[in-house]
Amino acid sequence: MEIILLENIENLGALGDKVNVKAGFARNYLLPKGKGKPATAANLEAFEKQRAELEKIAAAALAAAEARKAAIEALGTVQITAKIGSEGKLFGSIGTADIADALEVMGGAVEKREIRLPEGSLRMTGEHEVDIHLYTDVDVTIIVNITGAE
Repeated sequence: MEIILLENIENLGALGDKVNVKAGFARNYLLPKGKGKPATAANLEAFEKQRAELEKIAAAALAAAEARKAAIEALGTVQITAKIGSEGKLFGSIGTADIADALEVMGGAVEKREIRLPEGSLRMTGEHEVDIHLYTDVDVTIIVNITGAE
């Protein structure tokens, strides 16, 4: 199914791109969330009239993401204290919700869906690099220092 994208979508395309996607993806995600329209002649014409407005919205979202990135970088290292055993392993683990809560306490506004932990939850004490994906092509890396409390 051919779709016109109404915003930048990671791993799919940019604003205004005409892409082929599976019908289910278009029907269940792109169309209901307003991220795309079917690529008909009428929709192409309507999109061209609307293009400048959509580009302005995308530029504003990018500027907001850049400002959030600068604010998060200014926070420095995130300190998290957790219970540990005798071997230095955590009881449980530190996940995206814990990192988002610690950042919020420090003054950074991050949602847990923006935090990327490709290797899973953090289970050891020490410093860990964590990536935060704020917007398309706007990523920031923070240091999470996990200290133990018995």
